[in-house]
Amino acid sequence: MNVNQSKFHGDLKKTTLKLGKRLLLTGLILAAGLSVWAQNLDKARDLLKANKIAEAKTEIDKALTVEKLQKNPESWYIKTKVYNAIAVNDALKIQYPDARAQAMESLKKYTELAEKDDKKLFLLQLDAFKPMNDIYQGYFQDGATAYNAANFAGALTDFIGALKASAFMTIKGWTTMKIDTTCTLYAGISAEKASKRDTAAIYYGLLVDAGITSAPSANMIEIYKWLVDYYNTKKDEANTRKYLSFGKAKFPDDPFWLTMELDNLRTGNGNKDSLFAKYQEITDKFPKNHLFLFNYGVELYQYANDTSSGKRPANSDELIQKAKVEFTKCLEVNPDYVQAALALGQISYNEGIDMQGQTKLIKGSKPEDIKKRSELRVAAGKKFDEALPYFEKVDQILGSKGKLKMDEKKTLKDTYDLMITIYDQKNLKDKSDAFTTKYNNVDKDH
Repeated sequence: MNVNQSKFHGDLKKTTLKLGKRLLLTGLILAAGLSVWAQNLDKARDLLKANKIAEAKTEIDKALTVEKLQKNPESWYIKTKVYNAIAVNDALKIQYPDARAQAMESLKKYTELAEKDDKKLFLLQLDAFKPMNDIYQGYFQDGATAYNAANFAGALTDFIGALKASAFMTIKGWTTMKIDTTCTLYAGISAEKASKRDTAAIYYGLLVDAGITSAPSANMIEIYKWLVDYYNTKKDEANTRKYLSFGKAKFPDDPFWLTMELDNLRTGNGNKDSLFAKYQEITDKFPKNHLFLFNYGVELYQYANDTSSGKRPANSDELIQKAKVEFTKCLEVNPDYVQAALALGQISYNEGIDMQGQTKLIKGSKPEDIKKRSELRVAAGKKFDEALPYFEKVDQILGSKGKLKMDEKKTLKDTYDLMITIYDQKNLKDKSDAFTTKYNNVDKDH
């Protein structure tokens, strides 16, 4: 029994010895294989140094087909540098248009693996983070080039790439910049110019949400206004209010925010108390803004004469008087604002026409009826006299100019038309003919 056991034990040792040799041999073969593939890393590095970028790409791509080397941070770091080189090579970047994007992904992979290693980001630190900077600057410069060439869709793509690189640096703590203001701004502008308004709103929103009020070569208040208009157009009341609030807080002296509030209060129907209260608030705050005063007058006068409900508002006369006050203030602030002068003249003219109309309603022939008609005609004449100085002011300002804009021509023609009617009413044919001639010559003279 003992002999047999001993013999068996001896056989077992022999078997174990042979198996051990096989394992050692296999290990040597594997090490040799890794050595061959590792040479691809060295080759890629050396070829890159020699500026043989295409050959370097071939070598690094080969190396990264090996699973073992895929777990090696240096493999991805070399790929990052190679692909960065491709991205700035005029010939190769056309052949490999996603080279910079691949460089970014490779760098992410490098950091993921390197951060698990005791050496951490030694290679990147040794290069003073140049590969990361190359990626960001490459995207930004290409974006600027595309933007200047009016290739706004291409510029948007590159600026977004730069923003992703910037965001990665922020996440890793390599920069203290919370938001890349310039790049975000130009991503928004490029999107807007590429007719991608929804995308533009995203990038403009990032700036406004961050409270940015200044940026190189940009008037940031316009970005705030753009967002308000964008969301107001989309009927997004919540975001409209949000960005109105932001704009008023950052740029309190700009009247745009109040104008938008007026637009949102202007329903066109029903009670106008809220609208008029807002106008009063605005004109009190901006007493020297002639446009607010004029528009307030227009709103008051139009509502005073609104008969959509079957009759004018009960306080129509009061509203008309208030409108005259606002138009008068407007002219005091800007004496050359002809629209206010025309409006004041029209109010008096219309009152005169109304009085003339009332005479036709008095049909009787009694002395009191005749007297009433006479009084109304006299009062109407006074209203026409009251209107004339305002019309003459329009003639003095616009009639003495050379070439006029289309809206100015219309204002001048409307003024002459009303003056002709008044002088006809007064039986002043010479004056009526003179202004008829002026009316007919507006297009020729202006």
